[in-house]
Amino acid sequence: MEKTPENTKSSTGGASIEGVSFEQAIKELETIVRKLEGGSGDLEASIRDYVRGTELKEFCQTKLKDARLKVESILKTQDGAAQLQPFDAK
Repeated sequence: MEKTPENTKSSTGGASIEGVSFEQAIKELETIVRKLEGGSGDLEASIRDYVRGTELKEFCQTKLKDARLKVESILKTQDGAAQLQPFDAK
């Protein structure tokens, strides 16, 4: 999809998640959680923050899933040969 002014913003009207790093998304999500927990905003702002937080959460989950798949695909055996192995979070 080509970027246009209409599709470069999130559904909350804020900055687009596209091009944001995982670390930036986590930091913004933490800020939103603290703000919502504090109850300092009005109802409409809280709803916008909640929606943005949901978008950021989904973005971060996708990034983590992609990273896990990359790790699975690059594991090497003891003799140095590359071998696809399932990721074990233990």
